[in-house]
This record gives sequence, structure tokens and C-alpha cells, in this order.
Amino acid sequence: MPDAAAEPGTAAARNAAEEKSAFAHPAVDPDGTAAYGDHPDQVIDFYAPRAAAGPGDAAPVVVLLHGGSWRAPYDRRHVSPFAGFLAGRGFAVASVEYRRGRAGEGTGAEGGGADAVPDGGGAGGPVAGRWPETLDDVAAALDALPGLVRPHLPGADPRRTVLTGHSAGGHLALWAAARHLLPADAPWRTDRPAPLRGVVALAPIADFEVADKLDVCGGAARQFLGGDGLFTERRPYADPALLLPTGIATTLVQGRADVDVPQAVAEAYADAAAKAGEVVGVTLLEDVGHFPLIDPAADACAVVAEEIAQLAW
Repeated sequence: MPDAAAEPGTAAARNAAEEKSAFAHPAVDPDGTAAYGDHPDQVIDFYAPRAAAGPGDAAPVVVLLHGGSWRAPYDRRHVSPFAGFLAGRGFAVASVEYRRGRAGEGTGAEGGGADAVPDGGGAGGPVAGRWPETLDDVAAALDALPGLVRPHLPGADPRRTVLTGHSAGGHLALWAAARHLLPADAPWRTDRPAPLRGVVALAPIADFEVADKLDVCGGAARQFLGGDGLFTERRPYADPALLLPTGIATTLVQGRADVDVPQAVAEAYADAAAKAGEVVGVTLLEDVGHFPLIDPAADACAVVAEEIAQLAW
């Protein structure tokens, strides 16, 4: 029998069509690549601006962190069309790669939406994230970036940097902007806020407690923290909803029809920010799911570019 959930007009059918569109674009090669460490995944791709984005001669820098449930099958290549789109809007883009969960490592988790692994997760499948290497890499990349921008993006202004990321990458963007709020014994803690114009997090896994309750991306948040025995212990070191207020302008862009990272996750983060005395912008897009936010063919992608521009300029 055909799967009723995949029939035309269902949420699953819409999600599948949106995913297909987002992944249909050919990869866009960067203008340059630089290493920020010795591991093959410790690299940043640079895309020079293709047009003027706003006043002045120097382009803002957009630091892009890709999603994919922190799992190995998805790397930065799947967001290269989005990086190219932003470059076409006049931004200088730095697309960060980082270490992710390896195939056959841990237990994996069953199923879990289009942002889950292509083989469905499952025992022996790629687990979400590598603790602590995933966070080690994001911290190291952000620390190294100022010294890499000038030689690789000579037309850019690193003083106007906006951090963005999609899904699991949205989590990493929010986390990277909150490193000054990490517990004192955290190796990634900084002594002051990052010099950012702002953060634009796209359908982010922004609240681990809510994401875990909703089984987002096949239990990816719990996997990322090391499983049942470590989830509570490690949350203060990794959950953006516990690292507030950041003092950095933050906007969440969320599709109301997202079945992979539902709207409730973004709203929980915004509520936590409000309780901490900080206003976080939430842009909700009607009839938009998970992947149009990074799909150059979708209207939602232009909305994302505008949200970045508002912070960058």
C-alpha cells in the first residue's frame, strides 16, 4: 500500500518536495578555502561578494554554519548554493566545516525527518555530533576567523559580522554567540561577548529540552550530549536556551510548517530569552517548512537575506 503520509497535500509530501528543491542545486565552489586546524574537517570556505549589499565599499561578513543534525552525511557542500546566494546579495561569506558524528559510532536513533541522516539513523548509523570535538571546532573556527578574513575576503569588513546557521547549525550559531555565558570550567568560554552585529538562526535546534521532548531529528539533541546519562550534565555547556541573555542582537527565522524542527522549539528559546530580560526577534513564515530557508529558489531565502542585511548594516 502507498504511504498515506506521502500523498499529495500532506505535510510529509510538502516536506519532501521542499527538501528535493533545496538539494537540487549544484554545489557552488568557494573562491578560497583555509584551514583553522589540522583535521580535514577543520576548514572554512570563503565566497567573495558578487554585488554591493549596501552603503560603503566593504561588504559585511556572514559566518555560515550548516545543519544536518550534527551527523556526518551532511557537510558544508549542501549549503554551498545558499552561500553563493548570499554572495550574490553582496555579502562576504565564510562557510565553516566542523567534525560531526561518525557512521557506526554510538547507537544512532531511528528516523526523524529530512534533517536526519539519509539512511534513517538506526543502530550503527551516524550518531549526532562528536563531544567535545564539534564544539571545539566551532569555537576554534570563530577564534581563527578574524585572521583569515582579511587575506581571503579582502573586500570585507569583519567589524560587520553576522553569524547564521540552519537547523543544527542554527544551534551552533546561537551557542557560539553565547560562549561568554558558559560555565566557568567550560574550555570554550570567552571573557567577553563575541564582536558580532548579530545572529540570524534559521529553524534552529535552540532549546534542547523541548527538542528532546519532540524527538527532533531522531533524538539528535540527546545523542549530541552523549545519551541519557550525560544529557542533563552537559546541557549547561551546550544548550542555547540556558545561555541567556547574550547581549547580542538575535533573530530566529522559522517556517510555521516545519515538521523537522517545529516552531515550538524556536518559541521556547524566545520565551527563555524574555524571562532572562532579552528580546529575541522571531520571524514566522506561513506555509514554509524546514528547507526553503536555505533554498535559493524559495522566497523564504530572500527573507533570510533581508534579516541578515538588517543586522549587518
